[in-house]
Amino acid sequence: MRELHGMLGVSRRVLTGLVAAGFVTPTRGPRNAWRFTFQDAVLLRTALQLRAARIPPRKVIAALSRIREALPDELPLTGIRVSAVGNNVAVRTGPSKWDAVTGQLLLDFEVAEIKGDVVFLDYGPPRRNGERQAEDWYNLGEQLRLSDASGAEQAYRKAISLSPRPYYAAYVDLGVLLCELEARCKDALNVFDAALTHFPDDAMLHFNRAIALEDLGRFEDAERSYQRSLEIDPTHANAHHNLAILLEKRGDPQGLLRHLNAYRRLTT
Repeated sequence: MRELHGMLGVSRRVLTGLVAAGFVTPTRGPRNAWRFTFQDAVLLRTALQLRAARIPPRKVIAALSRIREALPDELPLTGIRVSAVGNNVAVRTGPSKWDAVTGQLLLDFEVAEIKGDVVFLDYGPPRRNGERQAEDWYNLGEQLRLSDASGAEQAYRKAISLSPRPYYAAYVDLGVLLCELEARCKDALNVFDAALTHFPDDAMLHFNRAIALEDLGRFEDAERSYQRSLEIDPTHANAHHNLAILLEKRGDPQGLLRHLNAYRRLTT
């Protein structure tokens, strides 16, 4: 939920409402936390744009249900395009355009003036060329993450270099990917340090940086990074947990108990 909140730029309350309304059905992970797929994130982003275009909620749910069935496990870089047309939802795949609810093909002369933003199923509306290319590369990195770590790394780095604005998600995912690879935590630390020059008050970046520092044996620096993460977000349960374990290793039983108790309060 925290990662999705940062990605979509909306409040936890809005995301919870969209889930409760049936726009997506996330699974449950460790400690009963919600886990969203790539398609879930895409559909939620699309739902937000369609609601902004004043499409009735019932019609949005019906349209996204059909779109979800049509989404492949791995989206092509070209993606598919969703738009609000009058009070309806239209989907374009290549040269074809069809009504998202009825499945009926639409001809160009049947299409009214588009109302609101057009949404690409690549996390956002049409953007400048650099932004769109960056998101295409980021999406490719997500697809390659489990099967080709080297290819995913190159795709994330390409997304960061092409994006006209600091690309938060690409920084985070590249750093995490590198830290998961053997002997790449130093490279991951460089990525997190670069990201923090753009997002200095992001708790997740400080948390991930602490993990990289801990893996490098820099325990004092890791402790400071965990502390900084908790200064920004005192409800970050995993930061409390990791810091408790680290303080135990460093011979601080009081710190261990303090953060372990905080972790238990947040997860029970």
